[in-house]
Amino acid sequence: MAKFKEKARVFLKEHESHLALQRLRRNQPLTGVDLEELEMMLLQAGGNAALIAEAKEKSHGLGLFVRSLVGLDREAAMQAFSEFLQGGTATANQIEFINLIVEELTQTGIMESGRLFESPFTDVNAQGPAGVFAPAKVTEIVQVLEVIRARAVA
Repeated sequence: MAKFKEKARVFLKEHESHLALQRLRRNQPLTGVDLEELEMMLLQAGGNAALIAEAKEKSHGLGLFVRSLVGLDREAAMQAFSEFLQGGTATANQIEFINLIVEELTQTGIMESGRLFESPFTDVNAQGPAGVFAPAKVTEIVQVLEVIRARAVA
């Protein structure tokens, strides 16, 4: 499986201008046709039905698997969290915290909300987001992460 993931990552990088990949990376909702196209790309990358089925199962969906390989576009990640940084009222710790989230999304494509309570996020504040943001804002951050994940599912 690891060998297939690496082959797929290289293949997808070479075909990053494909519309379905652009939608996935830009956090736009996927269609059924997009998922079919992504599956065809994985087959072209050397995958087979069994490998793709295993990847879908482990990642909880094809879109999530592919996003984990190609990441999320930095601009799309920044846009998703732009309201947290608008108006110049964010503290240095809040800006750093959001930038860490954006970096993680750029690398991994999705992020489980539990990660907010692990390093490097707890390096900013031992309480994670609860030590940096008001409770309502923490809820909003979790909701944004859920929307980003949902858009990769289709």
